[in-house]
Amino acid sequence: MTLHANEVPAGETVVRALLAAQRPEWARLPLTAAGAGTDNSMYRLGDELLVRLPRTPDTARSVRKEQHWLPRLAPRLGSAVPEPVHLGVPGPGFPLAWSVYRWIDGAEPGPDTVRDWAAFGGDLAAFVRELHGLGLMGASRADDLDWYRGGGLRACDDWVTRYLADCREPAGAGAGAAGSGARADAGTARDPDTVRDPDVDALEHLWRAALALPESDAPHVWLHGDLKPSNLLVRDGRLHAVIDFGCLSIGLPDAEHAPVWDLPAAARRAYRDALDLDEPTWIRARAWAIAVGVSGLAHYRHTWPAFAAECLARLRAILAEAG
Repeated sequence: MTLHANEVPAGETVVRALLAAQRPEWARLPLTAAGAGTDNSMYRLGDELLVRLPRTPDTARSVRKEQHWLPRLAPRLGSAVPEPVHLGVPGPGFPLAWSVYRWIDGAEPGPDTVRDWAAFGGDLAAFVRELHGLGLMGASRADDLDWYRGGGLRACDDWVTRYLADCREPAGAGAGAAGSGARADAGTARDPDTVRDPDVDALEHLWRAALALPESDAPHVWLHGDLKPSNLLVRDGRLHAVIDFGCLSIGLPDAEHAPVWDLPAAARRAYRDALDLDEPTWIRARAWAIAVGVSGLAHYRHTWPAFAAECLARLRAILAEAG
């Protein structure tokens, strides 16, 4: 499934050629597709490894960032995070940097894997508290760690307003993506006509309410940047690992909380209570959730309807909570 105009295709043949050239000891291991998102394609390699290939030159920038910072962050975090074991360089049929990580067993959080959503919300809050509490180790946003979600809301108003307008169109033809990724699953794809729009006027009201608040004056912290359910792994009903640090950045913490609207209300309440988030922070986090939701809904409605449906579910959860 091609999602971007500048996408670099990479299938099993390409992966095997890269391995043969750079890690021949792995070249004959079993290789199976392990999912894909808007930024990366993944293959399980044998029992213990995961190959991840960026879809575009833009997302390839995150490969070296993960390779550099994950080994420094991992010992300071209670949850498992990806362990890089190979930094791939451009090779046959693939002109971008790529990476190999240790495989982490686990399942995506959902009704079949999590029974106590309040406990899960507390687990996620504990990870965020740990990550945000780490020292910056001399890093700053100038060190290729300036993901837009670590900045202020007002800088995003133009494109959010555009995507809100796109969501008002019955066919929802959005252009240009600024939203987040999710795991591709062709088996759950829906016809675009089945993806119905939320109450866009109500969403815009909530967005404007957040813009009317003072910008956060919180200190800059480490941010995962995309804590949606497909980047969380569960074992025995509890959070075990956090994966995909491609959006790793430094900045204001508000947007880090936005993906909790992808979780059931019990998890969301427990998360907020555990972190003791005040009302202005919660309103700004909700606005970030709206921004990513409307961009994903508008942009991917026709190219990836299953992901657009996930964005729609997030927006409906926001509206339901807001009453």
